[in-house]
Amino acid sequence: MRLLKVATCNLNNWAMDFDCNMKNIQVSISKAKEAGAMIRLGPELEITGYGCEDHFLELDTVSHAWECLKELLLGDWTDDILCSFGMPVIKGSERYNCQILCLNRKILMIRPKIWLANDGNYRELRWFTAWKQRCLEDFQLPSDVSEALTQTVVPFGYGYIQFSDTAVAAEVCEELFVPSPPHGELALNGVEVFMNASGSHHQLRKLDLRMRAFVSATHTRGGVYIYSNLQGCDGGRLYFDGCSCVVVNGDLVAQGSQFSLKDVEMVFAEIDLDVVASLRTSTSSFQEQASCKPKVSAVIVPYKLCKSFNLRRSLSSPLKIRYHSPEEEISLGPACWLWDYLRRSGASGFLLPLSGGADSSSVAAIVGSMCQLVVKEIANGDEQVKADAMRIGHYTDGQLPVDSKEFARRIFYTVFMGSENSSEATKYRAKLLADEVGSWHLNINIDGVVSSMISLFQTLTGKRPRYKVDGGSNIENLGLQNIQARVRMVLAFMLASLLPWVHNKPGFYLVLGSSNVDEALRGYLTKYDCSSADINPIGSISKTDLRTFLRWAATHLGYSSLAEIEAAPPTAELEPIRSNYSQLDEVDMGMTYDELSVYGRMRKIFRCGPVSMFKNLCYKWGTILTPKEVGDKVKHFFKYYSINRHKMTVLTPSYHAESYSPEDNRFDLRQFLYNVKWPYQFRKIDELVDELNGDHVAITKSTCQETDTVDGDGGGMGVVAAGAGNPKAGL
Repeated sequence: MRLLKVATCNLNNWAMDFDCNMKNIQVSISKAKEAGAMIRLGPELEITGYGCEDHFLELDTVSHAWECLKELLLGDWTDDILCSFGMPVIKGSERYNCQILCLNRKILMIRPKIWLANDGNYRELRWFTAWKQRCLEDFQLPSDVSEALTQTVVPFGYGYIQFSDTAVAAEVCEELFVPSPPHGELALNGVEVFMNASGSHHQLRKLDLRMRAFVSATHTRGGVYIYSNLQGCDGGRLYFDGCSCVVVNGDLVAQGSQFSLKDVEMVFAEIDLDVVASLRTSTSSFQEQASCKPKVSAVIVPYKLCKSFNLRRSLSSPLKIRYHSPEEEISLGPACWLWDYLRRSGASGFLLPLSGGADSSSVAAIVGSMCQLVVKEIANGDEQVKADAMRIGHYTDGQLPVDSKEFARRIFYTVFMGSENSSEATKYRAKLLADEVGSWHLNINIDGVVSSMISLFQTLTGKRPRYKVDGGSNIENLGLQNIQARVRMVLAFMLASLLPWVHNKPGFYLVLGSSNVDEALRGYLTKYDCSSADINPIGSISKTDLRTFLRWAATHLGYSSLAEIEAAPPTAELEPIRSNYSQLDEVDMGMTYDELSVYGRMRKIFRCGPVSMFKNLCYKWGTILTPKEVGDKVKHFFKYYSINRHKMTVLTPSYHAESYSPEDNRFDLRQFLYNVKWPYQFRKIDELVDELNGDHVAITKSTCQETDTVDGDGGGMGVVAAGAGNPKAGL
């Protein structure tokens, strides 16, 4: 027997926070060593964080990655354990997304990514070059790394490592999913262990696609497939959903969590590699293809990874794959994303305009789910979650969160902003849900503010607008609705910034949005109303899924009022209620939420223009609608989709959960959540300043005079103060 213990992990790393990432990496290696693992695999680009985006174009990012790798190699972290680290590497004039395979304080091989993810949420070709050579080349290490490691040149490219007792290769994320994945060819060359470092995001109902790929990779050709993934919000819209796992000959033998608040979660497996050899040598077609395989380059390392037969070592057995229902995914994914955002943003909590409708109630339930997860993890002994919760909730004298409702009251404000158009039913439902979740709740009336604005308009113009039901035009009707919607957001931000002060709490609260993906697709929202919050946990979730979630959460989260909320017809309550008229969302939109989901998927996922959509819907709806009715519906959708597309440019950053999300995020591709202290980078600056001071670098008077005359204003570089000439700069 050739017994091999492997370790993989879910890491909650943060783009550009090298201190955070190094801590998580080192903890994972320590845990792997304690368990006796001989291989430790981490996620893709784990040293820098995956979501650096345009920061990858900065040389600093690559330099800091090498500095961190050097620190890992100079310590005892890689002693007697094969470690694969993800980071960017520049070779010549090209930047590559690489896995650095290290053992015993040496770099064995640098494996650049061959096939880059470049669709949907991924733009790797913007930052990296794909490695196209079928060989290994010499790579000259940076001089400071070379001097520290006494290593000058290392193999770089496509290949594998041949140890004394097995062969190991890397396959990076997207490469698993291409039509001709590298693991097929590598298996024919004798590779038994595949390490896939990944940065894969959560999307509703997506995990089974990933798991099927792991199983199929080794089902017929044999092998051990080790998968590592990021987990958490690393600074953008995506939530990386972990699920690191180990698959042997098509059987899952170890699986990590998909949603978790942990910064480091380890997954271990003990494997007998002889089962791989047995499967391959008993399959005639495999042997025939292996006998005439294209040869792949190898790095020979005379080192044994495996142990011999030992009854004290327990082999991992096949497991049933664990999946969450879509309702559980909505409850857990956005909740974990919100927790990461809250603890890393410096905020003291959330404020939600709670209308008593399905969307805002879904957001309240998700925050409640987050509070339940926090209390549960604290009870399970997670010290990091406890420290973050105590800091955010301002616990003193040894107190800590032990009840989710009590914790919610400390970090969650909800406010019902009613008007003359609001019903008592929605007001009651909002208060009831707030009590169930535990939020600090306010009931306020905005009629006075709205009336003041209308009176100001009348003073300026001599005209007073009326609602449509009172004889006004469509323009008047829409204008009066927009006033209410925008007043609510102004009040929400005022309360979020000042309520902590009122309650003698430090900090500020983040305003949560509650527009769903279907309303964004249709443009059924007002610019700078409740769609313009700080972040939106449901902005990429369909109304249909949210209503299913509400029914589930009424029972499973313990918020029974959600059942009544889900049953109520959706309404904005921006127009007066009359005996013969009540405003309804689907009537206003001219289409149902179910129809919107169909339009969205055809537009984005199946890439249909109006004509293609019409043709497809004729097949789909032809038994209940005439072609003209189908055509009218398609034209109606594209009309309002087009005229409201501009609203996407100001849409609140939303948790990504649906593949037909219309959110606009095109140009400055940097994350929107930073560690504002920049601890690693600022410390490096301080060190450089100290070095310069130590060298007694002096700037002569003549040099200063020369610099002062570079431009006419004496500013040297001509830098303009932030906000100068732009009244909105810095807002």
